[in-house]
Amino acid sequence: MSKIKITQVKSGIDRMAKQKRTLVALGLRKMHQSVEVEETPQIKGMVKAVHHLVKVENI
Repeated sequence: MSKIKITQVKSGIDRMAKQKRTLVALGLRKMHQSVEVEETPQIKGMVKAVHHLVKVENI
């Protein structure tokens, strides 16, 4: 599978608890922090849930 780079570009403050937990599950804890993960259906669903808070790039 290919890898994607996920960068948090907006704050999780004042968001629903489910969205905050999704950011933490993706490994994002700070603004402008990036993580590289495998592109699986589970990760795609998590990114879709917080697409307005993150930026995604293919590697």
